[in-house]
Amino acid sequence: MLSLSNASLSVAVLDPLNDQARFGARYCTAGYIYQVTDQRIGDLLSGPTYPHAFNWFDGQGIPDSFRTHLVDPHNADNPEELGIGIGTIRRADRQVTRFCEWAVTEERGKLHFVTQQSFLGWSFELTRTLHLINRSIISQTTIHSTGRDDIPVSWFPHPFFPHYITGECCKLNIGLRMPENPGYELSPNGFIVQRNLPWGSGFFHELDFDKGQNLSVLQKHPKLGLISATFDYSPAYFPIWGNKNTFSFEPYFQANVAPGQRENWSVTYDF
Repeated sequence: MLSLSNASLSVAVLDPLNDQARFGARYCTAGYIYQVTDQRIGDLLSGPTYPHAFNWFDGQGIPDSFRTHLVDPHNADNPEELGIGIGTIRRADRQVTRFCEWAVTEERGKLHFVTQQSFLGWSFELTRTLHLINRSIISQTTIHSTGRDDIPVSWFPHPFFPHYITGECCKLNIGLRMPENPGYELSPNGFIVQRNLPWGSGFFHELDFDKGQNLSVLQKHPKLGLISATFDYSPAYFPIWGNKNTFSFEPYFQANVAPGQRENWSVTYDF
């Protein structure tokens, strides 16, 4: 694995080349934060099967995903599709047949990843950067379209947090409505709260929220009290998910990147 560290935090990051056994057809293979460890109190992140096991689909830590894969629009029988930030994927069994190649640069407190991918009329350069500053981790992404076809981008981070003792999860800076549902409720203090724990296979819920404002999230944490996440975009779609081991929020960034154009976005996690 790759790592970033300072006097406060240690960040374990999956290596796009040497950790391919931990990758599959779901998460981007660069900038995947596997664990964040406080130098005094230990590991801070969780996962659907953590700490007992790991598999590439469930993941752990802070993976992120380009949900929309690029599929041949003219040939439904084409056996391959392209996973942005992943590589060539065999559609029949969702196996990665060829991972994309990343150039990795390490600087003081920073990891920088660059790859080029092409498939049919799509071609692009994808850049991921992780920067550790004091107790902040900044995750930045840039996609530059160099082909002839527009690139539909639908990206989301999937941070996994351990449960807080009261069941409280997160609080948003944007307007939120929580209709009656089996998994979550909105408390008087504005925090989303898990109901009816422990769950078996988990519970997925799409949030009804006000769009148009950049997102900030306060996340309850059993060791630190609170963690914050600040996004430089307004979510287009925003589900939350949890199971008996973990809770996660998934605010989507969406854009259509025209030929010659680029899109940039970032998330800052403060521990």
